[in-house]
Amino acid sequence: YRYRGGGGNLYSFEIIEKETDLYILASSDLREEAHQSVLKHRRRIENYLRENPYFLSSLRPLCIGGDAPSLIREMTRAAEKAGVGPMAAVAGAMAEGVGKDLLCHTPEVIVENGGDIFLKIKDIRCIGIHAGDSPLTGKIALEIAPEDTPLGVCTSAGKVGHSLSFGNADAVTVLSHSTPLADAVATAVGNLIKGRDDIQRGIEFCRRIKGIRGVVIIVDGEMGIWGKIKLSS
Repeated sequence: YRYRGGGGNLYSFEIIEKETDLYILASSDLREEAHQSVLKHRRRIENYLRENPYFLSSLRPLCIGGDAPSLIREMTRAAEKAGVGPMAAVAGAMAEGVGKDLLCHTPEVIVENGGDIFLKIKDIRCIGIHAGDSPLTGKIALEIAPEDTPLGVCTSAGKVGHSLSFGNADAVTVLSHSTPLADAVATAVGNLIKGRDDIQRGIEFCRRIKGIRGVVIIVDGEMGIWGKIKLSS
């Protein structure tokens, strides 16, 4: 799905380090800077997990010490708001961490990490929603305005991908200025969606969480939308 669109005037490259697989668009080839950023954030997360293995396996929010790395603290805050385990926010946290590091070298950047996106842009961009075998896949996209960024756009699915989900959604896409929060809430809503009758339940869940800008839920050929969402076909 990464290669269906185009970066326009932006340079594209991938960074793969163990489980981390990033697709990045920036104003120049920042491959080395991105790789160093990935190594930095992974090292901090891995070191924390060695000392706190429960952080890796918990499916519920946790309390942590104030001396934890900033990325770990952001994941923990996001998980608490969403009511999920902190690792539900790791992909979004990594995308945002790398993206913010790269903004020291580029005026705009898009970092995609397994369906979770951090972006800071200068022109309007459209982000397609991949919903597996749903008839809506490839037919709708989110139109993102520069003034709404930096922004996190994160997608969870019960039928697509390797991430743990207890639901049956084709796609749950959540927008927030906090990418870890968008990631955690997408997971939480994805867990709630068993069928089309749960779309409104998922929307109400998002409405209650401060910091969520909008959500798109696709399941069984139907779609529900709430918040500051502009669709582009």
